Amino acid sequence: MIDELKRILKNSPDDEVKSLLFQILLRINMLEETDQYTEGQFVTDLKKTYNDFLNYKRNQTDKKNNKNYKFVHILFGDSASGSLKRALKEMESQDEEKVISFSDMFSIGPVWQLHDKVGLNQRYEWIKNHLIFDDDYIDEYQYNFNNTTSMINAIPKNTTIIVWVGANSHEQTALRYVLYLLKDNKYDIFLMDTTKQYKNQFNIPDTDCYPLHTGEIISEKLRLIYEKGRMVPPISQEQREKLEKEWQELSSTQEVLRVWENKEIKSVDVAYYDDYIINKAKKLHTERKNNDFMKSARLIGEVIGYLDQYIGDEFFEYRVRHLIMNGVFEIEGVPKAMRFYSVRLKNN
Repeated sequence: MIDELKRILKNSPDDEVKSLLFQILLRINMLEETDQYTEGQFVTDLKKTYNDFLNYKRNQTDKKNNKNYKFVHILFGDSASGSLKRALKEMESQDEEKVISFSDMFSIGPVWQLHDKVGLNQRYEWIKNHLIFDDDYIDEYQYNFNNTTSMINAIPKNTTIIVWVGANSHEQTALRYVLYLLKDNKYDIFLMDTTKQYKNQFNIPDTDCYPLHTGEIISEKLRLIYEKGRMVPPISQEQREKLEKEWQELSSTQEVLRVWENKEIKSVDVAYYDDYIINKAKKLHTERKNNDFMKSARLIGEVIGYLDQYIGDEFFEYRVRHLIMNGVFEIEGVPKAMRFYSVRLKNN
């Protein structure tokens, strides 16, 4: 119950929270300054305020979840879903088209049996024990994940589903997971290939830089991609079965790192990028002409800046800490977050 209250307050608009606080303070004031207002009335009114607010927020959630939409968009990441929501609002389509978002990074962490409770528990434990996130994210991780899968499983029949994916292991892994969730349903499912659409619509050659994932595309361009790319046919049953089978293969592995190579998801060893991190540190030391400590955030920024994969800075920060433990780096500061400590390569 406490967790539900935290979620309700966290997701409530400021004016609702201020109104609730005002009602509570008003009754405290009446209790202290009015003889006719008894403690029994105060407790009764406080309970009524509590129950009214709780029922209002629950009904609000039920109405939102039970509303029938013409289209449901599924995206992978808060940035991508936020940009699409803005685009749909500009198109005045927000009341007809729902956005469901996974706030997760599917290129890292175990996906073994993720479609079952035991797999989600394993993924949660790995994330909690290896990556640095704020406590709220960790505490709410399993609830948010289950809530998202529940929304996907509750999509009404005859609803058109659009899954947004780019050419990266994060979105491609998540795509296969979602299609597996929907395997017993006969929806029309469309894939919005944001990498392909971005290159084609904005005339970007393969040799030029382009967004590594959908979350890097601004809402204005995401709207154009949607308007011009929505005429693609739905994926065939054969395509769906192929991707579902690929999920079954992925979810039978224990690796915690995936990359996108030759249009395929490749599971690799957790230390896959360790040498790359070390070489970037050597490069920074050479450029500085010294072996002084450098902020770990600077090193991780250098690593990500030249990478053609979407992995996430949390994973590379974890690997830097691992290299510290293995004696590759020296540390100055406390490794509770990358901004709090500095590293340098040990002199051999």
